[in-house]
Amino acid sequence: MDEKINKVKESVFWIELEKIKPNPFQPRREFDPEALKELSESIREYGVLQPVVVTRKEIPGSGVGSALSVEYELLAGERRFRAANLAGLPNIPAIIREDTNDKAKLEIALIENLQREDLNPMEKAFAFKKLIDDFGMLQREVAARVGKSREAVANTLRLLMLPEEMRAGVASAIITEGHTRPLLMLADHPEDQKNLYAKIISDKLSVRDAELAARTIARERARASLDPETRILQEKLENVLGTRVNIERRGPKGKISIEFFSEEELKSIYDKIMPPQVELA
Repeated sequence: MDEKINKVKESVFWIELEKIKPNPFQPRREFDPEALKELSESIREYGVLQPVVVTRKEIPGSGVGSALSVEYELLAGERRFRAANLAGLPNIPAIIREDTNDKAKLEIALIENLQREDLNPMEKAFAFKKLIDDFGMLQREVAARVGKSREAVANTLRLLMLPEEMRAGVASAIITEGHTRPLLMLADHPEDQKNLYAKIISDKLSVRDAELAARTIARERARASLDPETRILQEKLENVLGTRVNIERRGPKGKISIEFFSEEELKSIYDKIMPPQVELA
């Protein structure tokens, strides 16, 4: 992480709330009204216990010889800022950072929210995408900035491939980030994906059950796409082995998957596949 972002320790100043503007790069989009109300009541009773972080801007006067005016842009602490406004405070304690570029503004807001675990998965995904698209960062660079693995960043970015309805479901915690994995497995089949999303919500499926459902849908689609001759062979194998068999064709090549649900069933399948061993004299 950038040394400037990690550095703590400028003095704390009391700044008028009306002079502070929100951070335009704030990755957090959802602010729970009830949670803000509770925080504002706490602030009204105990005050703001942790300073917000701002950058200072000097605004030239409009007339000749006019004095400079000063305003501040919020870098971190938007919940405290909003709650303090709600509580009717005139001032808020703040640490003033040197003038900060747009990339650093996004990084500071993103990192603070991630450290507090305040961002929902979709907000993280949009923030990561902005760092990549607007500031030319690589996934590994984003991962280093936020203290995540590159794979974790890549998986979060994949959430943006979901339809808008499902993104909203993740953002509002109707489904978990774990539920998105089976949904993304069906990305090439929108109708199946939509049906599974509805089933996850209506039946309150666990992530594991949703993954099993997605795999079953994928298998059935693969089965339906087989040519008649291969389908007959698949059914014969299932009859002989007494379990589900899945054949995937890739031209002349392919793969056979055999399901089993217990040790006994596995041994039974083995005995059916392997010829009896000839005892040596």
